[in-house]
Amino acid sequence: MRGGKEKWADIRIRLVGALFVAIFAVTAARAIYLQVIKNQDWTKMAERQHQRVVALTPARGTIFDANGAALAVSVEMDSCFAEPRKIEHLGAAAARLAPLLGMSKETVAKKLAGNKNFVWLQRQLTPDLAGRIKGLEIEGIGFVKETRRFYPNSEVAAHVIGFTGLDPAGLEGIEFKYDSTLLGNTGFLVTERDALGRDVALKGMLVKKSSKGYNVKLTLDKNIQYIAEKELAKAVVACGGKGGSALVMEPQTGKVLALANYPDFNPNASYRYPPLLLRNRAISDSFEPGSTFKVFLVAAALEEKVIRPNDSFNCENGSYSIGGKTIHDTHNYGRLAVPEILKYSSNIGAAKIGIRLGKEKLYAYLKEFGIGEKTGVDLPGEASGYLRDRSQWFGVDLATISFGQGVTATPLQMATAFSAVANGGVLMKPYLVSRITDDSDTVIQQFEPFRQRRVISPETARIMTKMLQGVTDEGGTGVNAALASYKVAGKTGTSQKVDAVTKSYSLDKRVASFVGFVPADNPRLTIMVVVDEPKSSPYGGVVAAPAFSAIAIQSLCYLKVAPSGADQLTTRVVEAKGPAPIRAFAALAEGAIVEAAAGSVMPNFTGLSMRQVLRNMEKQGLNVRLTGSGRAVAQNPRAGERIRTTDQVWVRFASNN
Repeated sequence: MRGGKEKWADIRIRLVGALFVAIFAVTAARAIYLQVIKNQDWTKMAERQHQRVVALTPARGTIFDANGAALAVSVEMDSCFAEPRKIEHLGAAAARLAPLLGMSKETVAKKLAGNKNFVWLQRQLTPDLAGRIKGLEIEGIGFVKETRRFYPNSEVAAHVIGFTGLDPAGLEGIEFKYDSTLLGNTGFLVTERDALGRDVALKGMLVKKSSKGYNVKLTLDKNIQYIAEKELAKAVVACGGKGGSALVMEPQTGKVLALANYPDFNPNASYRYPPLLLRNRAISDSFEPGSTFKVFLVAAALEEKVIRPNDSFNCENGSYSIGGKTIHDTHNYGRLAVPEILKYSSNIGAAKIGIRLGKEKLYAYLKEFGIGEKTGVDLPGEASGYLRDRSQWFGVDLATISFGQGVTATPLQMATAFSAVANGGVLMKPYLVSRITDDSDTVIQQFEPFRQRRVISPETARIMTKMLQGVTDEGGTGVNAALASYKVAGKTGTSQKVDAVTKSYSLDKRVASFVGFVPADNPRLTIMVVVDEPKSSPYGGVVAAPAFSAIAIQSLCYLKVAPSGADQLTTRVVEAKGPAPIRAFAALAEGAIVEAAAGSVMPNFTGLSMRQVLRNMEKQGLNVRLTGSGRAVAQNPRAGERIRTTDQVWVRFASNN
C-alpha cells in the first residue's frame, strides 16, 4: 500500500511541477509579447494617455505662373494660445485680451476657465495684432508659428488658382485638384497630462515642425491673364452683361495662357462671396455656341469633299422652311459662296451645307473636334457640354445643329476645337500645370503637350484659315475684331438662351461670343470671348469681338510678336476696337521694350503693386517689361526722366516676405 501511495504522490508532484512550468512559460511568453513585440504600440498608447497632441496647420507649396511669379504662397503667422494654469488673474487677463481678440470679456473668460492647461485663443493673427497681444506681457499667453495661404495678386487668376480653407485643404481650382501635391506635413504641439488626464504643462513646445509641400508651376502667364481679365470686365460692364469668360491658348501646344471670368473674386476672402461667383464658368458652364459652330461644319464638309470653297448656295432671301420650321437670316441674302456664308454668318447657307454633309458625318466630326466630351483639362468641375446622339436627331435638328443651336459646349471646349483649325488640324489637350518641383527646384513631374488626334488635314485647315480671315474684313460680322498690324482669323457667335421657366428659347436673353486666332498666317494665340446676356446688343461681333481685339493686340505686343510685314525697328501705335480706346505699342526689336511718344515722362512706380503699375501704364500709353512679383523696387528710367525711343524701360518687383 505504501508503495502505491508513494507512487501516486510522486505523480501528483510531477503534475503540479508541470503545471507551474506551463504557467511560467505562458507568463514569460506573454511578458515577451507585451514588452518586446508590442513595446512600441504600448508606448504610443501610454503617450496618448499622458500627452495631448495639438495639430498645427501644414505649409502648402507655392503656385507659380509660367514666368516664375508667385500666385499662391504660404506665409508664417502667429497663432495665440493660453495656459490657464499659469495665469494668475483670469478675469483681468480676459478683460485685457477681449478687445484685441474681438470677443466679449465673458467669452474669453469662458475659454480660460476649467481644468485646462492649453486652449487656442485665436489662430493665424495679423502681425500687428500679434504684436499688440505680445505687448500685454501676460504670463501664460504664448504663440506658435503656423502657415496661412496668401494670394499676392488678389483677384488675378482666382478661378484658376482657387482657394483653401483654414484646415488648409484646397477647396477650388488648382488648390483642390493638386491638393495632395501642394499640402505639406502637419506639425505638432504637445502638452503633458496628469494621471487624471488633465493638461499640466507644455512639453518642449514644438515636437515636429510643419514641412512644405511640392510647388506647382502653371502654363498661365500672369500678365496675359491680367490683360484678359481687364478687357473682359470692360466688355461686360460696357454692354450691361450678366457675366462673361475669356480664354487665351497656345494652339500648337494646348497651353492655357489665360482663363478669366467676370465677375471675379478675391481668394484671400473667398468666404465673402456667394458660391455662384466662385464657380469657374469657363469650364463648368455650357452654352449654345451659335454661329461659331459653322466653322466645324464647313471644315467637315471640305474634308469630306462634299463642298468646294467656290461652291455657292441659295440663301432664300433670308427665310427658309424645313421640317415644319422656318430658319431666318439677319439679312436677306440670295446666293452666297461658302466663304461668304461664314463672312456674313448665314444660318440658311449653313443648314444647306449640313444637309449635304449628312447627320452621320456631321456628328462624327463634331465628336472628333471634342464637342460633347470633357477636354480633360487639369481643373475640377469641368462640364462635358451636350451633343445628342445622331439617332436622336429628328426633323429640323440637322439644320439647326449646323449653325450651333440644340447643342452646348463650354468656352474651353470651343477654344480647344478652334485651336485644331489654327494649328493645322490637330486636336490638342488643354493643360494648365507644366511641372511639379520641390524647394530645390528638382522636377518631380513634368507635363508635356499631348496630341489627341488629327481632325482635319493641313490643307483643309489652310483653306479654313483663309475663309475665317474674311470674317474680320470689311463687311464681315467680325470686323470689330480686326487688327491694323496682324491678320485675324475668327468667327462671331450669337445664340438664344433657354428660359428656365418656359423651357423654350428666350425672346431677349442671348449669349454673344467671338473666337479666333492671331496672327492668322502664323498662329500664336487662340482667344475666346463669351459675354452672357448683353443688354446693349445681342451680337458677338458688336459685344465680344472688340474685347478679342483688345486682348489680342496687348498680348501680341507683350510677347513681342512682330506685326505682319513690319520692319524690325518700326514703331506702331494701334487703337484697338474695344469698349474704350486702348493704345498698344509693338516692341519689335530685342531690348526695345517700350515704344512711347516723344517726350513721355517715366512715372514713379516705386512701392506699387503690379496691378497698379499696369493701370498706370495704360493711362500713360506705355508698354513696360515687368519682372518679379510683389511691389515695385526698381525701375528704368528713373521717375521723372524723359523716355527716349531707344530706352529699355522696365520695372522690377520683389516680395517683402
